[in-house]
Amino acid sequence: MFNSSEYPKPLDESRFNSWLEQGRVSRIPYTYLLIIWDELDEEYLPVYLEKRADLTSYEKYGTSPAQQVLVAAYDLYSESRVG
Repeated sequence: MFNSSEYPKPLDESRFNSWLEQGRVSRIPYTYLLIIWDELDEEYLPVYLEKRADLTSYEKYGTSPAQQVLVAAYDLYSESRVG
């Protein structure tokens, strides 16, 4: 995933799938999985959210000098990308 020049590096699909599964089986009723890029560690990180409204607190990749920026957001159950 993320195999283009728009993204800092590719993300292994099996890792992404394991993040989806972890969010679904959590005792906390998460609905969304965010893929965050950490500039210092040069690594993707998962962030789980319960409400879509919480997405607004994340800056998009390429638009912020922050250490951690949002690359993509997904619905945990439909696996569709949300904007």
